[in-house]
This record gives sequence, C-alpha cells and structure tokens, in this order.
Amino acid sequence: MRRRSRLLAAAALWLAALTAFDAAARSQSRLDGFNVIEEPAHPFGGISAKLSLADAKRIGATAIAVVPFLWQAGPASADLVRGQDMNDDRLRAAIRDAHALGLSVMVKPQVWVPQSWAGSIAMKSEADWRQWFTNYSSTLDRIAQIAEEEKAEALAIGTELAGTSQRPEWNKLIADARRAYSGRLFYIAHNVEEAEQVPFWNSLDAIGVTLYPPLGADNDRAGRRARMLAVADQLDALSARFGKPIIVAEIGLRSAKGATAKPWESAEERTSAPDPSLQADVLADWLDVLNRPSVHGILIWRWLTDPNAGGLNDTDFTVQGKPAEEVLRCAWTKQCAQHQAGAGPR
Repeated sequence: MRRRSRLLAAAALWLAALTAFDAAARSQSRLDGFNVIEEPAHPFGGISAKLSLADAKRIGATAIAVVPFLWQAGPASADLVRGQDMNDDRLRAAIRDAHALGLSVMVKPQVWVPQSWAGSIAMKSEADWRQWFTNYSSTLDRIAQIAEEEKAEALAIGTELAGTSQRPEWNKLIADARRAYSGRLFYIAHNVEEAEQVPFWNSLDAIGVTLYPPLGADNDRAGRRARMLAVADQLDALSARFGKPIIVAEIGLRSAKGATAKPWESAEERTSAPDPSLQADVLADWLDVLNRPSVHGILIWRWLTDPNAGGLNDTDFTVQGKPAEEVLRCAWTKQCAQHQAGAGPR
C-alpha cells in the first residue's frame, strides 16, 4: 500500500510538472503566421482546409489565428450574438487541424458590424453597455472554454474594440477569462494609437495590436518606411513601459494599386487593378522594420482555407499564389529566392 501511495504521489508530481511545462511553452512561443479565414466551401476539418494549412506551414508559418466572428446589427446594438460562420465543432476542428501540423493557435474572436467595423461600437446608455458586456462575456466564455479544452496557445479577449476599451467592465471580463483559460491572454488594439490608451495591459500577458496606418503613395518607399519606423518605435516604448511583449496580430494590405494610402481598405470599398508586387514590397518592409526584440509574433492578414485562393489577378488581402508568399518564406525560413525587401523600384 505504501509503495502504491508513493507511485501515486510520483505520478501526481509528474503530471503537475508536465502541466506547468505545457503552460510555460504555451506562454512563450512566437506567433508568426496568418489569420486564417474559413471559406464556406472549404470548412476546417475538411481535406481542402488541411491542404491549405499545410501550404501555410511550408511557407514557414509557425502559428495561425482562428477567427470566430461575433455579430451585432449596428454600432449601438447591444444584441451581440455568436456568428453562424464557426460553431463549436468547427472551432475545435480548426485548432486540431493546426495542431496536427505542429502549428500554434491563437483564437481571435472579432465582432462583425455590417457596413461598419468593431471600433465603431458605442452604446447609447449605461443599461445598453451592461447588456452588451453581458452578451459579449457570455460568448467569449464559451470560446475560451473551447480554447482551453483544445489547448490553444493564445486567446484574444477582443479585437479592435476601440470604442469599448476604456470601460471598467473589462476588468471583470479579464478575470473571468483567466478562470476559463490558462494559456496566453491578450487584447488586440486598433493601431498603436488605441494601444497607447488601453488601461488594462498589466492584467494581460502580451500587448496585441493591428497595424494599418496610412503609408502614402505606392512609389514612396522612403516615406512609408519612415512611417513604419515611427510606429515600431512607439511599440518598443509601449513594450518597455509595461514590460510586455508585442504581438502584431494583423498586418497586411491588398495586392492592388493604391493600397498603401489606406491599407485597411477592402476590395468591396474600392475597385482597383491588381498589383501583387506592391503587396510583396510593403510586407517585406514591415517584416524588416518589425524585426526587433519587443515583437514576439506577426500574423499576416490573411490566408484562406481554400488552397487555390488568391493568384496574381486577385486584388484582395490574401497572399496566396502571389509574390508575397516568397517574401514570407524568405523571412520565416531564410530560404530566399529572387524577391528581397526593397528590390523593386518602389
């Protein structure tokens, strides 16, 4: 009986050590890769989505962000609900597909507001704010449970919710998320301007940010690099101020002429001729400028679960089948071909 007790005690200690090691590994790994968006015809768990993720890994991605969308009818609507695009089973499938390939996973919920964006959310009364946070917390809690059960390496508690991030409700929401999820926890601010104003970084493990600053004219490389360097210096200062690493959770632009003026602009907002070389050049500059100790991961927007997405005539954000793939391969694997940062005339 004594021997059996010792074995049980040893097993308990081993399990505790393994759990601690797993938690430490989940909190320290870099997150370099893509925001992966599920195409309806290529759902996570299916063969085509697995092929697409394998393609991302071949380029050198070590991580993906999985994006379950939340939805509300308008910026002032408190009736926020989980979107229909990714139910629990498909969220689990996404995490499992990535883990099967050795990719780390960030679960990154985002609020979809038709004809607007998440940063515009603003309630008209305190009662509406309480209802919005109740709905948001309930939805996030379920997503956090799945992230924990599937051992996702990171969880974003919110993405670009600039109109909400000064609210006191975030303190309880973060505490609730901590109880549900044991991995790396952070919020993703909209550009460095919101990141500098977020009041709750000390409660999180990393500072998340999306980067879509205006970058000027397509052919003004010196100007855009100056803007990039200024942003990167601000991120360094923010990291030093809070003692937290920076995760660039979204960065990108369309492969279209004129994309540097408004890198956030979608293909639906403006018709333009394709310019895949511009996308490649700008991403090469961003990766060069952000290659600094404060930045612990860069996730490109975006990659689709359709393995045949993109191509040279596509003018959307995906980098699939475009010169940007080679830029990323060079940065992530050091296996570089012809394209180098600034090699072109821009």
